[in-house]
Amino acid sequence: MTAFSYQLYSSRNFPPLAATLTMLADLGYAEVEGYGALYADPALVSELKTHLGASGLTMPTGHFGLQMLESDVDAVLSIAREVGMQRLYCPHLAAEERPDSGAGYEAFGRRLAEAARPYRDAGLGFGWHNHDFEVRPTSDGAVPLDAIFAGGPDLEWEADIAWVIVGGADPLALIDTHGGRISAVHIKDIAPHGEALDEGGWADVGHGTVDWAGLMVRLRQTPCRHFIMEHDNPGDATRFARRSIEAARSF
Repeated sequence: MTAFSYQLYSSRNFPPLAATLTMLADLGYAEVEGYGALYADPALVSELKTHLGASGLTMPTGHFGLQMLESDVDAVLSIAREVGMQRLYCPHLAAEERPDSGAGYEAFGRRLAEAARPYRDAGLGFGWHNHDFEVRPTSDGAVPLDAIFAGGPDLEWEADIAWVIVGGADPLALIDTHGGRISAVHIKDIAPHGEALDEGGWADVGHGTVDWAGLMVRLRQTPCRHFIMEHDNPGDATRFARRSIEAARSF
C-alpha cells in the first residue's frame, strides 16, 4: 500500500501545527512535507522536530527557496538533519526572474545543478518542483521544463501534475519523457470549470477532474517515492486531508 504524505502549506491557515500533525497521523498519513515558514528560525525548527516526534510522522522532503539554498547552505543542511529530510526541492521562480528563451532556462538548470552540489555531497537528493509556467513554451518555442533538465541533467523532479495540466501540457507525455527523474509527486486535483472559486479552483483529491487513478498506475512505474497531497487554498484543511486520503487509497 502506498504511504501518503501531506504538504503542510495546505494547512498554513489552520494552526496550530501540533493539532494538524495529530490530525494527519490519525487519518493515516505517514509523512509530511515542509515549507519555508515552518523553519524560518531555529526555535521553529526545534518545535517542528518535537511535534513530528510526538505525532509519529516523518518529514523526508522539504521545500527551500533558491536564495536560501544558494546563500545559506549550512542552515539548510542543519534544518534537514534536524528534522530528518532526505530530499530538498526548490519550489518556485518569481515571474520577474523567469527567462524567455530555451537558452535562459538551460542556464537556470545549470544554476540549480550548481546549487545542488553541497546537498548531494551531504547525501541528500535535490530537485525542482514545477508550477505551470515550466510547460508553457517560451518565445523561441522551447519548453522550460525540458530546458531546465537539459541544463541540470542530474536534477530530480517533484512533479506537480495539476499544475502541468493547468499549463496546458499532457502529464503522461512529460512522465514518459522525464519519468526517470521523478522522486516525488504532488497529488492535487482541479475542480470543474467555474466551481470552487473560493478555493482557487482546486478540489479535494479524487473529487475533481484529474484522472488520478490512471496517473498513479504510471507514476508507480517511475522512481517516485513520495506521494504528497496538496491543496493551495482549502476552505477546510481537515476535510481536504480526510477526503483526499480516502480517495487516494483506491487509486
